[in-house]
Amino acid sequence: MKDNNFLKENNAKHFWQPMSHPADSLANLPTIITEAHGVRITDIDGHETVDAVGGLWNVNLGFSCQPVKDAIAAQLHRLPFYSTFRGTTNDAAVELSWMLRNFFGPDGMARCFYTSGGSDSVEVALRLARQYHKIRGEGGRTKYLSLKKGYHGTHTLGASVNGNANFRTQYEPLMPGCFHIPAPYAYRNPFNESDPEKLVQLCLAALEDEIGFQGADTIAAFIMEPILGAGGVIVPHESFMPGVRSICDKYRILLIADEVVCGFGRTGDWSGSRHWGVKPDMMCIAKAITNGYFPFGAVMIGEALAETFEDDTSGRGAIGSGYTYSGHPVGAAAAIACLKETERLSVKDNAAARGTQLFEGLLELARHHTLIGDVRGGHGLMCALELVSDRGNKTPIGKQTSALVSKTAYENGVMIRVSGNNIILSPSLIIEESDIDKILSSLDAGLSAAA
Repeated sequence: MKDNNFLKENNAKHFWQPMSHPADSLANLPTIITEAHGVRITDIDGHETVDAVGGLWNVNLGFSCQPVKDAIAAQLHRLPFYSTFRGTTNDAAVELSWMLRNFFGPDGMARCFYTSGGSDSVEVALRLARQYHKIRGEGGRTKYLSLKKGYHGTHTLGASVNGNANFRTQYEPLMPGCFHIPAPYAYRNPFNESDPEKLVQLCLAALEDEIGFQGADTIAAFIMEPILGAGGVIVPHESFMPGVRSICDKYRILLIADEVVCGFGRTGDWSGSRHWGVKPDMMCIAKAITNGYFPFGAVMIGEALAETFEDDTSGRGAIGSGYTYSGHPVGAAAAIACLKETERLSVKDNAAARGTQLFEGLLELARHHTLIGDVRGGHGLMCALELVSDRGNKTPIGKQTSALVSKTAYENGVMIRVSGNNIILSPSLIIEESDIDKILSSLDAGLSAAA
Protein backbone atom coordinates (compact mmCIF):
# COMPACT_ATOMS: atom_id res chain seq x y z
CA MET A 1 0.00 0.00 0.00
CA LYS A 2 1.36 3.42 -0.96
CA ASP A 3 1.82 5.99 1.80
CA ASN A 4 -0.63 8.81 2.50
CA ASN A 5 1.42 11.47 0.73
CA PHE A 6 1.41 9.42 -2.48
CA LEU A 7 -2.36 8.85 -2.26
CA LYS A 8 -3.11 12.53 -1.68
CA GLU A 9 -0.78 13.61 -4.48
CA ASN A 10 -2.44 11.24 -6.96
CA ASN A 11 -6.02 11.72 -5.75
CA ALA A 12 -8.40 11.97 -8.76
CA LYS A 13 -5.53 12.24 -11.25
CA HIS A 14 -5.73 8.81 -12.81
CA PHE A 15 -9.32 7.64 -12.60
CA TRP A 16 -12.69 9.20 -13.32
CA GLN A 17 -15.31 8.94 -10.61
CA PRO A 18 -18.85 7.78 -11.44
CA MET A 19 -21.53 10.48 -11.60
CA SER A 20 -18.94 13.29 -11.52
CA HIS A 21 -17.37 15.79 -13.91
CA PRO A 22 -13.65 14.94 -14.16
CA ALA A 23 -12.78 18.61 -13.78
CA ASP A 24 -14.83 18.86 -10.57
CA SER A 25 -12.96 15.92 -9.06
CA LEU A 26 -9.64 17.57 -9.84
CA ALA A 27 -10.72 20.94 -8.47
CA ASN A 28 -12.45 19.51 -5.38
CA LEU A 29 -10.50 16.43 -4.37
CA PRO A 30 -12.65 13.54 -3.17
CA THR A 31 -12.41 12.35 0.42
CA ILE A 32 -10.18 9.28 0.65
CA ILE A 33 -11.77 6.69 2.97
CA THR A 34 -9.27 4.24 4.44
CA GLU A 35 -11.16 2.35 7.16
CA ALA A 36 -14.72 1.47 8.18
CA HIS A 37 -16.34 -0.38 11.07
CA GLY A 38 -19.99 -0.62 12.02
CA VAL A 39 -21.65 2.60 10.85
CA ARG A 40 -18.47 4.68 10.99
CA ILE A 41 -15.91 5.51 8.33
CA THR A 42 -12.43 7.03 8.72
CA ASP A 43 -10.65 9.15 6.14
CA ILE A 44 -6.96 9.30 5.28
CA ASP A 45 -6.38 12.01 7.91
CA GLY A 46 -7.94 9.92 10.67
CA HIS A 47 -11.21 11.89 10.81
CA GLU A 48 -14.03 9.52 11.84
CA THR A 49 -17.65 10.12 10.85
CA VAL A 50 -21.01 8.38 10.98
CA ASP A 51 -21.82 7.24 7.44
CA ALA A 52 -25.36 8.46 6.78
CA VAL A 53 -25.12 7.18 3.20
CA GLY A 54 -24.77 3.48 4.05
CA GLY A 55 -21.98 3.08 1.48
CA LEU A 56 -24.39 3.75 -1.38
CA TRP A 57 -27.72 2.42 -0.04
CA ASN A 58 -26.10 -1.02 0.21
CA VAL A 59 -24.21 -1.54 3.49
CA ASN A 60 -27.31 -2.59 5.42
CA LEU A 61 -25.36 -4.66 7.96
CA GLY A 62 -22.64 -2.10 8.53
CA PHE A 63 -18.98 -2.26 7.62
CA SER A 64 -16.73 -5.16 8.62
CA CYS A 65 -19.60 -7.60 9.22
CA GLN A 66 -17.64 -10.62 10.39
CA PRO A 67 -19.95 -13.47 9.26
CA VAL A 68 -19.90 -12.12 5.71
CA LYS A 69 -16.12 -11.67 5.69
CA ASP A 70 -15.69 -15.21 7.02
CA ALA A 71 -17.97 -16.63 4.32
CA ILE A 72 -16.04 -14.82 1.58
CA ALA A 73 -12.68 -16.05 2.91
CA ALA A 74 -13.88 -19.64 3.19
CA GLN A 75 -15.35 -19.63 -0.32
CA LEU A 76 -12.19 -18.11 -1.81
CA HIS A 77 -10.19 -20.90 -0.21
CA ARG A 78 -12.53 -23.65 -1.46
CA LEU A 79 -13.82 -22.47 -4.88
CA PRO A 80 -12.87 -18.95 -6.01
CA PHE A 81 -14.77 -19.15 -9.31
CA TYR A 82 -16.66 -21.35 -11.69
CA SER A 83 -19.13 -20.46 -14.42
CA THR A 84 -22.89 -21.00 -14.14
CA PHE A 85 -23.37 -20.96 -17.91
CA ARG A 86 -25.20 -23.93 -19.44
CA GLY A 87 -24.05 -27.27 -18.05
CA THR A 88 -22.26 -26.21 -14.85
CA THR A 89 -23.04 -24.38 -11.62
CA ASN A 90 -21.75 -24.22 -8.05
CA ASP A 91 -23.15 -25.30 -4.70
CA ALA A 92 -23.27 -21.78 -3.23
CA ALA A 93 -25.40 -20.50 -6.12
CA VAL A 94 -27.79 -23.43 -5.71
CA GLU A 95 -28.18 -22.89 -1.95
CA LEU A 96 -28.69 -19.16 -2.39
CA SER A 97 -31.43 -19.68 -5.00
CA TRP A 98 -33.37 -21.77 -2.49
CA MET A 99 -32.95 -19.10 0.19
CA LEU A 100 -34.01 -16.26 -2.14
CA ARG A 101 -37.05 -18.26 -3.26
CA ASN A 102 -38.15 -18.54 0.37
CA PHE A 103 -37.25 -14.95 1.30
CA PHE A 104 -39.20 -13.43 -1.61
CA GLY A 105 -41.88 -16.13 -1.77
CA PRO A 106 -44.44 -13.86 -0.05
CA ASP A 107 -43.90 -11.42 -2.96
CA GLY A 108 -44.89 -14.15 -5.42
CA MET A 109 -41.35 -14.84 -6.59
CA ALA A 110 -40.41 -18.37 -7.66
CA ARG A 111 -37.08 -18.27 -9.53
CA CYS A 112 -33.91 -16.16 -9.68
CA PHE A 113 -31.51 -15.21 -12.44
CA TYR A 114 -28.11 -14.04 -11.22
CA THR A 115 -26.37 -10.85 -12.36
CA SER A 116 -23.40 -8.71 -11.32
CA GLY A 117 -25.37 -5.79 -9.89
CA GLY A 118 -28.41 -3.54 -10.07
CA SER A 119 -27.94 -2.16 -13.57
CA ASP A 120 -27.49 -5.71 -14.85
CA SER A 121 -30.64 -6.83 -13.06
CA VAL A 122 -32.71 -4.07 -14.65
CA GLU A 123 -31.33 -4.85 -18.09
CA VAL A 124 -32.15 -8.56 -17.76
CA ALA A 125 -35.66 -7.93 -16.40
CA LEU A 126 -36.52 -5.60 -19.28
CA ARG A 127 -35.20 -8.13 -21.80
CA LEU A 128 -37.09 -11.01 -20.16
CA ALA A 129 -40.28 -8.95 -20.35
CA ARG A 130 -40.04 -8.69 -24.13
CA GLN A 131 -39.12 -12.36 -24.39
CA TYR A 132 -42.11 -13.39 -22.26
CA HIS A 133 -44.51 -11.73 -24.68
CA LYS A 134 -42.77 -13.30 -27.68
CA ILE A 135 -43.18 -16.75 -26.13
CA ARG A 136 -46.89 -16.02 -25.72
CA GLY A 137 -47.23 -14.94 -29.35
CA GLU A 138 -47.45 -11.19 -28.63
CA GLY A 139 -44.14 -10.10 -30.13
CA GLY A 140 -45.47 -6.60 -30.74
CA ARG A 141 -45.21 -5.83 -27.01
CA THR A 142 -41.81 -4.14 -27.02
CA LYS A 143 -42.34 -0.78 -25.30
CA TYR A 144 -41.64 0.18 -21.70
CA LEU A 145 -43.31 2.62 -19.33
CA SER A 146 -41.68 4.14 -16.26
CA LEU A 147 -41.80 7.14 -13.93
CA LYS A 148 -40.22 10.53 -14.31
CA LYS A 149 -37.65 10.94 -11.51
CA GLY A 150 -37.19 7.15 -11.42
CA TYR A 151 -33.69 5.64 -11.48
CA HIS A 152 -32.88 2.26 -13.02
CA GLY A 153 -29.13 2.12 -13.50
CA THR A 154 -26.83 3.08 -16.33
CA HIS A 155 -27.01 0.37 -18.99
CA THR A 156 -28.63 1.43 -22.24
CA LEU A 157 -32.08 0.00 -21.50
CA GLY A 158 -31.92 1.14 -17.88
CA ALA A 159 -30.87 4.64 -18.91
CA SER A 160 -33.71 4.69 -21.44
CA VAL A 161 -36.33 4.07 -18.77
CA ASN A 162 -34.59 6.41 -16.31
CA GLY A 163 -36.69 9.46 -15.57
CA ASN A 164 -33.93 11.95 -14.80
CA ALA A 165 -32.26 13.97 -17.56
CA ASN A 166 -28.91 13.91 -15.73
CA PHE A 167 -28.51 10.24 -16.62
CA ARG A 168 -29.84 10.54 -20.15
CA THR A 169 -29.02 13.73 -22.03
CA GLN A 170 -25.33 13.19 -22.77
CA TYR A 171 -25.98 9.66 -24.08
CA GLU A 172 -28.99 10.21 -26.29
CA PRO A 173 -30.39 8.95 -28.51
CA LEU A 174 -31.18 6.04 -26.22
CA MET A 175 -33.48 3.08 -26.88
CA PRO A 176 -36.72 3.96 -28.66
CA GLY A 177 -40.04 2.83 -27.23
CA CYS A 178 -39.55 4.09 -23.65
CA PHE A 179 -42.16 6.46 -22.24
CA HIS A 180 -42.52 8.20 -18.88
CA ILE A 181 -45.45 9.32 -16.77
CA PRO A 182 -45.39 11.88 -13.92
CA ALA A 183 -44.17 10.56 -10.58
CA PRO A 184 -46.39 10.89 -7.48
CA TYR A 185 -44.09 13.67 -6.24
CA ALA A 186 -46.32 15.88 -4.11
CA TYR A 187 -43.79 18.71 -3.69
CA ARG A 188 -43.29 19.23 -7.43
CA ASN A 189 -45.59 17.89 -10.14
CA PRO A 190 -47.17 19.13 -13.39
CA PHE A 191 -50.65 19.04 -11.85
CA ASN A 192 -49.78 21.46 -9.05
CA GLU A 193 -51.46 19.00 -6.69
CA SER A 194 -50.09 18.78 -3.14
CA ASP A 195 -52.59 16.22 -1.80
CA PRO A 196 -50.79 12.85 -2.18
CA GLU A 197 -53.99 10.81 -2.55
CA LYS A 198 -55.45 13.11 -5.22
CA LEU A 199 -52.08 13.18 -6.98
CA VAL A 200 -52.10 9.39 -7.23
CA GLN A 201 -55.37 9.49 -9.14
CA LEU A 202 -53.93 12.02 -11.58
CA CYS A 203 -50.77 9.96 -12.10
CA LEU A 204 -52.74 6.75 -12.61
CA ALA A 205 -54.98 8.54 -15.10
CA ALA A 206 -51.84 9.69 -16.93
CA LEU A 207 -50.61 6.09 -17.00
CA GLU A 208 -53.87 4.81 -18.45
CA ASP A 209 -53.93 7.65 -20.95
CA GLU A 210 -50.39 6.81 -22.12
CA ILE A 211 -51.31 3.14 -22.47
CA GLY A 212 -54.28 4.15 -24.61
CA PHE A 213 -52.12 6.45 -26.74
CA GLN A 214 -49.35 3.90 -27.30
CA GLY A 215 -51.69 0.94 -27.63
CA ALA A 216 -51.80 -1.62 -24.83
CA ASP A 217 -50.77 -4.41 -27.20
CA THR A 218 -47.43 -2.64 -27.84
CA ILE A 219 -46.32 -2.40 -24.19
CA ALA A 220 -44.18 -5.07 -22.55
CA ALA A 221 -43.70 -3.76 -19.02
CA PHE A 222 -43.99 -0.95 -16.51
CA ILE A 223 -40.92 -0.60 -14.24
CA MET A 224 -40.91 1.37 -10.99
CA GLU A 225 -39.17 1.72 -7.65
CA PRO A 226 -41.65 1.17 -4.78
CA ILE A 227 -40.07 4.26 -3.19
CA LEU A 228 -38.01 6.38 -5.59
CA GLY A 229 -34.48 6.52 -4.20
CA ALA A 230 -31.93 8.43 -6.28
CA GLY A 231 -34.67 10.75 -7.54
CA GLY A 232 -34.88 12.23 -4.03
CA VAL A 233 -36.69 9.66 -1.83
CA ILE A 234 -40.10 10.25 -3.38
CA VAL A 235 -42.61 8.32 -1.29
CA PRO A 236 -45.90 7.68 -3.09
CA HIS A 237 -49.24 7.49 -1.36
CA GLU A 238 -50.02 3.92 -0.31
CA SER A 239 -52.62 3.63 -3.08
CA PHE A 240 -50.16 4.23 -5.93
CA MET A 241 -48.39 0.92 -6.44
CA PRO A 242 -51.60 -1.12 -5.97
CA GLY A 243 -53.20 1.16 -8.57
CA VAL A 244 -50.35 0.53 -10.99
CA ARG A 245 -50.68 -3.21 -10.39
CA SER A 246 -54.39 -3.08 -11.20
CA ILE A 247 -53.84 -1.16 -14.45
CA CYS A 248 -51.04 -3.48 -15.53
CA ASP A 249 -53.29 -6.49 -14.91
CA LYS A 250 -56.09 -4.86 -16.91
CA TYR A 251 -53.88 -4.48 -19.99
CA ARG A 252 -51.68 -7.60 -19.52
CA ILE A 253 -48.57 -5.46 -18.97
CA LEU A 254 -45.84 -6.90 -16.76
CA LEU A 255 -44.97 -4.99 -13.57
CA ILE A 256 -41.26 -4.92 -12.72
CA ALA A 257 -40.37 -3.71 -9.23
CA ASP A 258 -36.88 -2.21 -9.04
CA GLU A 259 -36.00 -3.30 -5.50
CA VAL A 260 -32.27 -2.60 -5.83
CA VAL A 261 -32.52 0.05 -3.09
CA CYS A 262 -35.74 -0.95 -1.34
CA GLY A 263 -35.07 -4.67 -0.90
CA PHE A 264 -33.80 -6.49 2.22
CA GLY A 265 -35.42 -4.29 4.85
CA ARG A 266 -34.64 -0.69 3.94
CA THR A 267 -38.33 0.33 3.81
CA GLY A 268 -39.10 -1.30 7.15
CA ASP A 269 -40.34 -4.41 5.35
CA TRP A 270 -38.42 -7.11 3.51
CA SER A 271 -39.28 -5.55 0.14
CA GLY A 272 -40.73 -2.29 -1.04
CA SER A 273 -43.43 -4.17 -2.93
CA ARG A 274 -44.49 -6.00 0.23
CA HIS A 275 -44.53 -2.67 2.04
CA TRP A 276 -47.33 -1.56 -0.34
CA GLY A 277 -49.03 -4.98 -0.48
CA VAL A 278 -48.21 -5.65 -4.15
CA LYS A 279 -46.91 -8.76 -5.93
CA PRO A 280 -44.96 -7.73 -9.04
CA ASP A 281 -44.12 -10.03 -11.96
CA MET A 282 -40.38 -9.53 -11.52
CA MET A 283 -38.11 -7.89 -8.96
CA CYS A 284 -34.63 -6.46 -9.54
CA ILE A 285 -32.36 -6.95 -6.52
CA ALA A 286 -28.70 -6.13 -5.76
CA LYS A 287 -26.90 -3.72 -3.38
CA ALA A 288 -27.64 -5.11 0.12
CA ILE A 289 -27.70 -8.70 -1.17
CA THR A 290 -23.96 -8.87 -0.29
CA ASN A 291 -23.81 -5.78 1.94
CA GLY A 292 -21.57 -4.14 -0.65
CA TYR A 293 -18.80 -6.71 -0.12
CA PHE A 294 -19.06 -8.30 -3.57
CA PRO A 295 -20.63 -7.17 -6.90
CA PHE A 296 -23.75 -9.32 -7.14
CA GLY A 297 -27.41 -9.10 -8.05
CA ALA A 298 -30.40 -11.06 -9.31
CA VAL A 299 -33.74 -10.86 -11.05
CA MET A 300 -36.50 -12.55 -9.08
CA ILE A 301 -39.14 -14.05 -11.35
CA GLY A 302 -42.81 -14.59 -10.51
CA GLU A 303 -44.53 -17.97 -10.69
CA ALA A 304 -46.70 -17.32 -13.77
CA LEU A 305 -43.83 -15.83 -15.76
CA ALA A 306 -41.55 -18.71 -14.77
CA GLU A 307 -44.11 -21.26 -15.93
CA THR A 308 -44.41 -19.55 -19.31
CA PHE A 309 -40.67 -19.90 -19.90
CA GLU A 310 -40.37 -23.41 -18.52
CA ASP A 311 -43.40 -24.74 -20.42
CA ASP A 312 -42.20 -23.30 -23.74
CA THR A 313 -41.60 -25.87 -26.49
CA SER A 314 -40.91 -23.44 -29.34
CA GLY A 315 -37.34 -22.63 -28.33
CA ARG A 316 -38.17 -18.98 -27.76
CA GLY A 317 -37.79 -19.48 -24.02
CA ALA A 318 -34.01 -20.05 -24.18
CA ILE A 319 -32.29 -17.35 -22.10
CA GLY A 320 -29.91 -15.25 -24.19
CA SER A 321 -28.68 -13.11 -21.28
CA GLY A 322 -25.88 -13.77 -18.86
CA TYR A 323 -22.66 -12.45 -17.37
CA THR A 324 -19.30 -14.10 -16.72
CA TYR A 325 -19.84 -13.52 -13.02
CA SER A 326 -23.53 -14.54 -12.86
CA GLY A 327 -23.89 -16.68 -9.75
CA HIS A 328 -20.24 -16.18 -8.79
CA PRO A 329 -19.56 -18.61 -5.91
CA VAL A 330 -17.87 -15.97 -3.74
CA GLY A 331 -20.74 -13.53 -4.28
CA ALA A 332 -23.26 -16.30 -3.59
CA ALA A 333 -21.47 -17.24 -0.38
CA ALA A 334 -21.46 -13.60 0.71
CA ALA A 335 -25.18 -13.33 -0.08
CA ILE A 336 -25.98 -16.47 1.91
CA ALA A 337 -24.18 -15.06 4.95
CA CYS A 338 -25.87 -11.66 4.47
CA LEU A 339 -29.32 -13.17 4.22
CA LYS A 340 -28.81 -15.22 7.38
CA GLU A 341 -27.53 -12.18 9.29
CA THR A 342 -30.26 -9.94 7.87
CA GLU A 343 -32.94 -12.31 9.18
CA ARG A 344 -31.16 -13.04 12.47
CA LEU A 345 -30.98 -9.33 13.29
CA SER A 346 -34.40 -8.62 11.76
CA VAL A 347 -32.94 -5.38 10.44
CA LYS A 348 -36.27 -4.31 8.96
CA ASP A 349 -37.56 -3.66 12.48
CA ASN A 350 -34.65 -1.42 13.38
CA ALA A 351 -34.98 0.31 10.00
CA ALA A 352 -38.60 1.12 10.81
CA ALA A 353 -37.84 2.42 14.32
CA ARG A 354 -34.73 4.42 13.48
CA GLY A 355 -36.34 5.64 10.26
CA THR A 356 -39.21 7.12 12.25
CA GLN A 357 -36.72 8.77 14.62
CA LEU A 358 -34.78 10.24 11.69
CA PHE A 359 -37.87 11.46 9.86
CA GLU A 360 -39.33 13.14 12.93
CA GLY A 361 -35.99 14.76 13.65
CA LEU A 362 -35.83 16.14 10.11
CA LEU A 363 -39.34 17.57 10.46
CA GLU A 364 -38.15 19.35 13.60
CA LEU A 365 -35.14 20.74 11.72
CA ALA A 366 -37.51 22.08 9.06
CA ARG A 367 -39.25 24.17 11.73
CA HIS A 368 -35.97 25.99 12.41
CA HIS A 369 -34.31 26.15 8.98
CA THR A 370 -36.02 27.92 6.09
CA LEU A 371 -33.54 26.31 3.68
CA ILE A 372 -35.59 23.12 4.02
CA GLY A 373 -38.41 23.16 1.50
CA ASP A 374 -39.56 19.57 1.87
CA VAL A 375 -38.89 16.60 4.16
CA ARG A 376 -39.48 13.14 2.68
CA GLY A 377 -39.31 9.71 4.27
CA GLY A 378 -41.18 8.05 7.10
CA HIS A 379 -40.88 4.54 5.64
CA GLY A 380 -37.75 2.88 6.96
CA LEU A 381 -34.27 4.34 6.60
CA MET A 382 -34.90 6.34 3.42
CA CYS A 383 -35.11 10.09 4.01
CA ALA A 384 -34.36 13.27 2.10
CA LEU A 385 -34.31 17.02 2.57
CA GLU A 386 -35.03 19.20 -0.44
CA LEU A 387 -33.25 22.50 0.06
CA VAL A 388 -34.56 25.77 -1.35
CA SER A 389 -33.51 29.41 -1.19
CA ASP A 390 -37.14 30.57 -1.24
CA ARG A 391 -39.85 28.41 0.28
CA GLY A 392 -42.68 30.29 -1.39
CA ASN A 393 -41.29 29.81 -4.89
CA LYS A 394 -39.56 26.48 -4.12
CA THR A 395 -36.36 27.85 -5.69
CA PRO A 396 -33.60 25.20 -5.47
CA ILE A 397 -30.46 26.24 -3.62
CA GLY A 398 -27.21 26.62 -5.52
CA LYS A 399 -24.39 24.09 -5.66
CA GLN A 400 -22.14 26.12 -3.35
CA THR A 401 -24.79 26.21 -0.62
CA SER A 402 -25.39 22.46 -0.69
CA ALA A 403 -21.61 21.89 -0.68
CA LEU A 404 -21.30 24.04 2.44
CA VAL A 405 -24.03 22.03 4.21
CA SER A 406 -22.20 18.81 3.32
CA LYS A 407 -18.75 20.10 4.31
CA THR A 408 -19.94 21.42 7.66
CA ALA A 409 -21.86 18.22 8.45
CA TYR A 410 -18.72 16.22 7.68
CA GLU A 411 -16.61 18.42 9.92
CA ASN A 412 -19.20 17.79 12.63
CA GLY A 413 -18.94 14.03 12.28
CA VAL A 414 -21.39 12.86 9.60
CA MET A 415 -21.00 11.92 5.92
CA ILE A 416 -24.12 12.87 3.96
CA ARG A 417 -24.96 12.58 0.27
CA VAL A 418 -25.89 15.63 -1.80
CA SER A 419 -27.73 15.13 -5.10
CA GLY A 420 -28.66 18.42 -6.72
CA ASN A 421 -30.59 20.30 -4.06
CA ASN A 422 -31.47 17.10 -2.19
CA ILE A 423 -29.72 15.70 0.86
CA ILE A 424 -30.29 11.95 0.77
CA LEU A 425 -29.92 9.89 3.94
CA SER A 426 -29.72 6.09 3.83
CA PRO A 427 -27.62 4.83 6.76
CA SER A 428 -26.98 1.19 7.58
CA LEU A 429 -29.95 -0.66 9.04
CA ILE A 430 -28.01 -1.54 12.20
CA ILE A 431 -27.67 2.14 13.16
CA GLU A 432 -28.42 3.07 16.76
CA GLU A 433 -30.47 5.84 18.32
CA SER A 434 -27.42 7.87 19.33
CA ASP A 435 -26.10 7.73 15.76
CA ILE A 436 -29.36 9.19 14.45
CA ASP A 437 -29.02 12.00 16.98
CA LYS A 438 -25.51 12.61 15.65
CA ILE A 439 -26.81 12.82 12.06
CA LEU A 440 -29.45 15.35 13.09
CA SER A 441 -27.07 17.56 15.08
CA SER A 442 -24.50 17.60 12.25
CA LEU A 443 -27.19 18.51 9.74
CA ASP A 444 -28.33 21.28 12.07
CA ALA A 445 -24.77 22.65 12.07
CA GLY A 446 -24.53 22.40 8.29
CA LEU A 447 -27.83 24.16 7.69
CA SER A 448 -26.93 26.89 10.17
CA ALA A 449 -23.63 27.48 8.39
CA ALA A 450 -25.34 27.66 5.00
CA ALA A 451 -28.01 30.04 6.28
